[in-house]
Amino acid sequence: MYDLIRLFCLRLGLFLICFLAVFGNTTPVFANEKETKQKQNDIYNERYRHFLEMETLFHIPWQFLAAIDQYERTIQHSRKDRPKFDKKALFAIYIPEFQWAGIMNPNYQDTNPATIKLFGGIGLDGNGDGAADPLNDQDRLLTLCKYLESFGTTRGDIRIALWHLYQEDDAVERISQFAAIYEHFGRLDLFEHVFPVPKGWNYTYRGTWGDRRGWGGIRIHEGTDIFASYGTPVRSTAYGYVDIMGWNPYGGWRIGIRDLNNYYYYFAHLSSFKKGLKTGDIVKPGDVIGYVGSSGYGPPGTQGKFPPHLHFGMYKDTGKTEWSFDPYPHLKRWEREMYRKNKASKAALTYLSLKT
Repeated sequence: MYDLIRLFCLRLGLFLICFLAVFGNTTPVFANEKETKQKQNDIYNERYRHFLEMETLFHIPWQFLAAIDQYERTIQHSRKDRPKFDKKALFAIYIPEFQWAGIMNPNYQDTNPATIKLFGGIGLDGNGDGAADPLNDQDRLLTLCKYLESFGTTRGDIRIALWHLYQEDDAVERISQFAAIYEHFGRLDLFEHVFPVPKGWNYTYRGTWGDRRGWGGIRIHEGTDIFASYGTPVRSTAYGYVDIMGWNPYGGWRIGIRDLNNYYYYFAHLSSFKKGLKTGDIVKPGDVIGYVGSSGYGPPGTQGKFPPHLHFGMYKDTGKTEWSFDPYPHLKRWEREMYRKNKASKAALTYLSLKT
């Protein structure tokens, strides 16, 4: 009897340890995070439903509508030529007011469909309330679809329409890349991140962004160096589009990946790329893309001018400029999440083993 009580207490104690390891100090936060995630998923589902409806009506691939919406979302907070839509707005789609109301319209705030049409504007009433309101979600989505449809529904037609809308080659390219990511995965919730080095491999790093560098001229270090052994796997940190691969005199063998937040991830000094990976491929968080090396600081093939490490850089594209920022805080957050998930997984496995 004593042994049974002792065994019960042991199992209860281990269960409590596992429970606290997973939920212990963060139960209220976890509940809030779960609720927030569910709300965000509801928004994604609502957007996706609208995009599919428009695809059915106008034969515009839903992924291009999603890509335009997401591209605008990534640039509006840093562009003075973009309005700041209400946080409750379902879409971030933006049509310049002169195009919406008509370039000859004396009133760029016009919402009357008749006078907008008279002056050659493209603004439409999408919700049947009698007004073509550039701040209304349904009006903006319908207007965008009709505009794109006027050029045609093939990918080439849509790219031409996008150039006329933005008149920026980079915008057309970014939206096309976003569309490729959406098409590949078939959903909108693609914002997970991981640490670039898998757990179980030895590595070390510290904040080195902004440090002085001298090879090729005085400059600042636009990234964080993660020191690891030759051949250590390097992973994609996000869902993204392989924008560039090849040799760079500074970065050696390097890969550039762009994600749906319009962040550009720069992986440099690699020893080699993953076999079969090429420009234009779509990757997800955790996909191995290459291996740690010491390439760079010279012509193609130069190796060994510094210890092996991964140079990891992050850049933000605002639609007008692209600038480097310190990736160290992001790396620390992804690293903590990697170890937290591992700890939770081990605790869950321990609990399951006890039950059996």
